[in-house]
Order: sequence, then structure tokens, then C-alpha cells
Amino acid sequence: MAARPDIHLYTTQTPNGIKISITLEELGLPYKVTKIDISKNTQKEPWFLEINPNGRIPALTDTFSDGKTIRLFESGSIQQYLVDQYDKDYKISYPRGTREYYEMNNWLFFLNAGVGPMQGQANHFGRYAPEHIEYGVKRYVNETRRLYGVLNAHLEKSTSGYLVGDKCTIADIAHWGWVTSAFWAGVDINEFPALKAWDERMLARPGVEKGRHVPDPHRMKELQNDPAKIKEHAEASKQWVQAGMAADAKK
Repeated sequence: MAARPDIHLYTTQTPNGIKISITLEELGLPYKVTKIDISKNTQKEPWFLEINPNGRIPALTDTFSDGKTIRLFESGSIQQYLVDQYDKDYKISYPRGTREYYEMNNWLFFLNAGVGPMQGQANHFGRYAPEHIEYGVKRYVNETRRLYGVLNAHLEKSTSGYLVGDKCTIADIAHWGWVTSAFWAGVDINEFPALKAWDERMLARPGVEKGRHVPDPHRMKELQNDPAKIKEHAEASKQWVQAGMAADAKK
């Protein structure tokens, strides 16, 4: 039987992408990386669609327990797979069936169904849309801010400084790439002191520091203090986002 793990991560520098590389680093797992150039629609190529039929990053393959290749897509699903298969000591998870396990899943789904989609739309209307639509900007920025308020209130009551129990889990990791990029969505993290302290606590973790730079350097912390680079980055991103939308519309 083939050796395990045999993990191959297909990713790029996005909040959803780095949550998987951070998870892998926190678990201390070896893995290979292929950078997917989403500005060139590499994620739409046939070979990639065999791994993720939705044509999005991140995606991952591994040798499963039966010796055959398994494909994983959707970041929450990938995180759950990694801890199910490889976190036997519960470094960043809890035993299945415990109260903490279900609470961890509460916050994992809160991110994947709430913070990620809402903040992603705030990014789109605030940075990438071809015209400024005030309703869209307000709708998604305000909803992102509301969700941050929920996180902040929860963290104010946390004795560990993390979302669940006494340690960092995949729920924290899932949130971090989004929260640390709050300014990009038009949200001021300083409005949420407990969440800001959590952001800094996460950044101090070696696994987060290493994993956030996969496959390219994570520039959000530096970018937020440079208006000229913010404008340049937004304009470049807007061009490939709009090109990708036009290509999807033709299918």
C-alpha cells in the first residue's frame, strides 16, 4: 500500500487557500503544492476540473486508506478530512461526538456559510465591480460587520482566547485569512477589540506564519498601510475578476 500522507495541495494566495496550508502546517504534515493561477483561469482547465468539478481553489488529493487517490474540494470539507485522517492527537480539533467537536463545527459552518460569502461579496462590490453600487457595498459591508460583532462578542467570553475550548482549532484557522483582511472589505478591525487581539494571537503561531505564505507571500498586513499599492492591487484584481465573469457567462 502507498505511503500516507501523500498530500498534494492546489491553491493560490486567497483567504480560502491559506486556510488549508495553515491547517497542514499546524498538523506538521508534509505536502506538495501546485500554484493555480486564477488570473489565467487555470482552475477551469480539464485536469483541474477532475479534482474539483466546481473549478475553484483550494483542492487537494491524497492517498486514501484503501491505497487509492481521493480528491477533496471545498475548504471546510478539506479541513474536516485532514483532522479526521491525521489529527489523532487532537492538536487542532476535538474528538468526534464531544461538545467541543460540535461547537467547533458550529463556528466552521458560521465561517463557510456566513463570513466568507458575505465578506467575499463586500470585496467584490467594494473593489472589483465595474461600477460603484452603493446598495451592494452597504449590504455586504454591513453584514460582514455584523458577523464580526458576533465573533467579537463570543471571543470576549472566551477564557482561552480562541473560538472553541482551550485551543486553536480548524474553526479559528478557517476564519483567520478573512479577518486579517478586514480592511479590504471596508471593515475596521479596531471596532472589534477582542477579534483584533485574536487576529494577533493567531498571527503569532508558527503554523499560521508559515502557512499564510503558501504558495506566495501573504501581503495583506503590509498592503493595508499603503494606499497606492491598495489601488494597484485592486485594479489588477478587478481586471481578471471581470474577465473571469465574462468567460463564465459564455458557458
